Amino acid sequence: MRIARIDDAADERLADYRDLTDVALRRVMEPRGGLYMAESSKVLARALAAGHEPRSVLTAEKWLPEVETLLSGRAEVPVYVVPDAVAEAVTGYAVHRGMLAAMHRPADRPVADVLRGARLALVLEDIVDHTNVGAAFRAAAGLGADAVLVTPRCADPLYRRSVRVSMGTVFQVPWTRLPEWRERDGEPGAAALLHDAGFRIAALALVDDAVALEDFVDDPPERVALLMGSEGHGLSRHALAAADATVTIPMAGGVDSLNVASAAAVALWALRHARR
Repeated sequence: MRIARIDDAADERLADYRDLTDVALRRVMEPRGGLYMAESSKVLARALAAGHEPRSVLTAEKWLPEVETLLSGRAEVPVYVVPDAVAEAVTGYAVHRGMLAAMHRPADRPVADVLRGARLALVLEDIVDHTNVGAAFRAAAGLGADAVLVTPRCADPLYRRSVRVSMGTVFQVPWTRLPEWRERDGEPGAAALLHDAGFRIAALALVDDAVALEDFVDDPPERVALLMGSEGHGLSRHALAAADATVTIPMAGGVDSLNVASAAAVALWALRHARR
């Protein structure tokens, strides 16, 4: 491997790893700059298994043998070995998961390609909390969703925190970004793309005419896109207008709703159980 031991936090070779806690900066740098961060050996292993390629790896000396194993056959990838204090000074936090890898970001796939052959999709509209996005991906992977679709203003699933919370399942479940709900500049909107792929859109929302989840799964459509909104404002009016059904999870104890990732998990489990 191309191993470089670096003791200076100002070294320009570490630029990809600088100020990882600055969400605004990373939001600009990562998608537009063509990279994302994979944190920990488990996440890096899943990223590599999905065919993603590293640009470089940042690690401590004690984790170098594990990095060597993971990067077997990738002699061209530089590995920066740094003391813990340098890693923290560069990234802005204590790097205790062994390693960070700056990964080349793959291009977004066409929606039709992601949905081809899928029967159950999870759609995340404008969820800005990276933890919730990661948790929703983990639920999708663990509970049988075939695809995840995110709207233009949804948080980046490949942001470091989303990847970490998902336990690397963002590399396991096919996903891509949707356009806006309605047609724009002659291009079909998200609703048309989902309907053209044979999906019925089921929006989870607290509205008066919503169907209880247990009733919806009694006779579910052949292909279902579960639509989840942000916790603050819920689904947009355009999303609700696009929905073919509105579904709610009946609650008890004076609680009106669940965290969005928890709600997604409940709905995905109910649909999977109904199809057995």
